[in-house]
Amino acid sequence: MTRPTLERVTDFSDYTCGNELHEFLKQTNTNNRGTNNLSDVRLSPDGRHIHVILRQPKVGLLTFDKYETPQIIPNQKRVDLRLTRTSSIVDIIYLDHNNNRNADIATLVVVYENGKAEFWKFQECKAGWQLLQTSDLCNSPRARVVSVSSCANLIIWCEERPHSESSPSISATRNNFRYCICKRAYEVQEGGVILGGVKIALHNNPSFTVITSGDHVYLLPAALQEKPLLSVSQCLLSWSPQRDAFRVCSTCKGALLLKKDSSSSPKETDFKRLVMDCLGYLSSLHPPEIHGFSPAACGGLLLLLSTGWVTLLQRDGALRPVYRLGGGGPPPRPPTPPHSSLQAYGDTLALAAGRTLYLVELRCGRELQRIPLKGDGLLVVHRADRRAPRLLLETGLYVVARRPEEGEAEGGGRLVEAVFEEACTYYQRRSLSSTQLTVDKLKKAGMFQAPISLATILKDYLRDGGGLKDKLLGSLEAELKALVSLEEVKGALVRAGEEEVGAVCQSLVHQEVGRLLTAAELDGPALLYLNALFSRFPPEAWAALQAALQLQCNGSGALSSRAPAEVWKTVLAAAGPPAPGPPPAPGPPLAVFELLCRTVLRFRADWLPGLLELAHLKQGAGGLGVGLSGEAAVPLYKRALSVLHSQGPGADPHQSQDLEVELLLVSGRPNAVLQALRNLTLRGQWARAAQVAQRFCQQSPLLNKEIFASLLCEVAQHRDLDPYLDLLWALCPEDLTVTSILNLVLRNVPAPNLTVGLLKPLLRKVLQRETKPSQRYADILQSPVFPPEEMNYLVPRCESVQSVFLKNV
Repeated sequence: MTRPTLERVTDFSDYTCGNELHEFLKQTNTNNRGTNNLSDVRLSPDGRHIHVILRQPKVGLLTFDKYETPQIIPNQKRVDLRLTRTSSIVDIIYLDHNNNRNADIATLVVVYENGKAEFWKFQECKAGWQLLQTSDLCNSPRARVVSVSSCANLIIWCEERPHSESSPSISATRNNFRYCICKRAYEVQEGGVILGGVKIALHNNPSFTVITSGDHVYLLPAALQEKPLLSVSQCLLSWSPQRDAFRVCSTCKGALLLKKDSSSSPKETDFKRLVMDCLGYLSSLHPPEIHGFSPAACGGLLLLLSTGWVTLLQRDGALRPVYRLGGGGPPPRPPTPPHSSLQAYGDTLALAAGRTLYLVELRCGRELQRIPLKGDGLLVVHRADRRAPRLLLETGLYVVARRPEEGEAEGGGRLVEAVFEEACTYYQRRSLSSTQLTVDKLKKAGMFQAPISLATILKDYLRDGGGLKDKLLGSLEAELKALVSLEEVKGALVRAGEEEVGAVCQSLVHQEVGRLLTAAELDGPALLYLNALFSRFPPEAWAALQAALQLQCNGSGALSSRAPAEVWKTVLAAAGPPAPGPPPAPGPPLAVFELLCRTVLRFRADWLPGLLELAHLKQGAGGLGVGLSGEAAVPLYKRALSVLHSQGPGADPHQSQDLEVELLLVSGRPNAVLQALRNLTLRGQWARAAQVAQRFCQQSPLLNKEIFASLLCEVAQHRDLDPYLDLLWALCPEDLTVTSILNLVLRNVPAPNLTVGLLKPLLRKVLQRETKPSQRYADILQSPVFPPEEMNYLVPRCESVQSVFLKNV
């Protein structure tokens, strides 16, 4: 058997100014009556940022960050969000970046009581939080925000509307119903946040605390100045923004009324009309007060009531008792401790009440364990592991881990390892790959090729029962759930329509492409499978690639990626050895990089040079330039060019030629640059050729000499480069002499004639650089313009430029 224990994840020493955070939590435990307490502490979903909202006497926000790169941690002082407002902070909300699960970049919004909102983004490379923008959340400048939360891509808040100037005297009853529930859609982008228009979902309501759970929103009654209608002030609402449906609920009976807006254009809902049908029934109820709440799985809400009961308000409005503090006897006195925190972690309810942590099985209410605490704690949820309870104490952040009892670790652990070793042997015999399968690889997600076969192997070991059985079944849980999900998807496809089938296919392609790109290595069958996905579902595969690599294009056209190095290692790896057996009919499968280039060329051809530049950066950062055999790998630009040249007959030849030049230039290699320059001169793009020469002549003297010689040969053959001669002469190498220039020109003079005067600026520049210039040449260059421009002496084909040049001295 196993027993839950608290294990410390961090003592805040890896956070900026972690000692200040420790002191703040220590003071909070010492003085529970203070205005700043644990309810004002926020932990980001990835656990890297801790924020403390300061209420009184000083209004502000403390920031504690954990950097992945220790070298850039600002140890000297804490880098707080430099707030630009002096109004009280209502709350902070962590937003989804681009409205997906990508969380490499933390984005949050600070909402003030006066309706202002500041959007901040954490950038580790810039060592701190950067202000994206400041916006007005409310329409009215006199509105006051009392509660705020987020649901999917919506920011939802409760605001107090100002008194009407035409009715200065307002009754106490009406005074309590001057609030409304508003929502605004948002979209997080690289440079800021786009906000939609303000929409009012509910008006003429009392003050509510807004809580989101999944795709549902719960409106809990807040403290009112006066309570003329006690029954109304103690009801709570459940709201589905997608269906625009409200439920009126109570903490003793659950849902009392359901109202849906069936109109095609939903309008505002009036709170008074909403509760009118159940007002009489509400007046006969005496619901207990809410002392604590927390979102639960599947859109439910956990409530800690004044009676000591923890109840679950489900999405359908059903109220289910879960657990009661103090057991089945009379309720404790006081019913709940001064500080309490609760969270649901899978099938486990964690409740930190006073100095005790209660672990309860959520499905049946059975108490699993009581763990004593040395101080008040705050239960938080970590995105990486939502099933493990995490507790924030003054000494650090702790996780509830299950440890085997004495005696079980030795015997049970060896038996479990023996089971997996036997499974490795079984799979090794059936595998066509020569890669040795290990227990660690077998336990990783996606490595079980046949969960049913593995379950057959485990069957003989399950006869002992007890903790060993639970441990082995727990190892199979993820794979068995995936198998059940696959069967559900098959059934859904049979019953679904065309649009639903497309959505399911898109979701599956996203999952499969993401899974394959995060694998340690792609063998032959996996690469064939990936090629098949890209061949059968091109648009879905392109969208999946953008999501897996987190590709983004800024305003200047440069591409960026926040995908981890392991993903880029898989992308840039060369194709492995072919799979055993006969090759497929279309030929060997493409490597991932070639697949990526072909997909980009199909959907966003203008991204191909930027993709190659990004791949070079990732290759240099990760040291990924070695092939599978140990020899130097094929350069990335040649791999990209091979994809470009393999296009079908329907490709645009002009676009292909332009892309080829850009790929050669992005590579930066001398031979590739010279090849790009030759392509430009053959196509007569002289302005572009001049730009390339000016750009790459600064890289190395040898490349400068090659570029200059190539363009000088073009000058000797035609007059198309005459407008760019000044630029060309400025690029003349330092070690080039007059004789070498003349010899190079003489070797390339074609049937057309060359004007001698054109070379005069170049020869004068070279002669001035020589340490011992020839006086004969110097006299010529110091004399008046020769030959005269109006006569424009030309060199006959039978005579050399040098002979005519010297004959007229």
